[in-house]
Amino acid sequence: MRDLLLQIFTWWNGQTLGTRFHTWRMGEFVGEDENGNRYYRQRNGKPDPALGIERRWVIYNGLAEASKIPPGWYGWMHHTTDVPPTEAKVPARDWYQPHRPNYTGTPVAYRPKGSTLTPESRPRVTGDYDAWSPGD
Repeated sequence: MRDLLLQIFTWWNGQTLGTRFHTWRMGEFVGEDENGNRYYRQRNGKPDPALGIERRWVIYNGLAEASKIPPGWYGWMHHTTDVPPTEAKVPARDWYQPHRPNYTGTPVAYRPKGSTLTPESRPRVTGDYDAWSPGD
């Protein structure tokens, strides 16, 4: 019952009822990544008339967080490659990093030195700064 209510009232938590219906009716399952995200494409294989390309989508496992898409699936989702990672092995690059969530808007978000949101006080202005006034 809880999952049904979440599908009715939230779009950021997995899939909505509309997405579930569209996926059931129009989608072809392509694969699943290590995070549990499930990937789909348009069943008939024809390009979408509005887009001019094949329509592809993901149903997130949990909260909808686009940064949770691994590099191989990212390339497929954005039409960089036509072959999904389930059909062609994507080589792991040495510069690939493990996923870190987007912390924007949370207490652990990055705040540069001097930001008004940091607990430390802003450094005093030195003599190299000349304030602007409208009469100048």
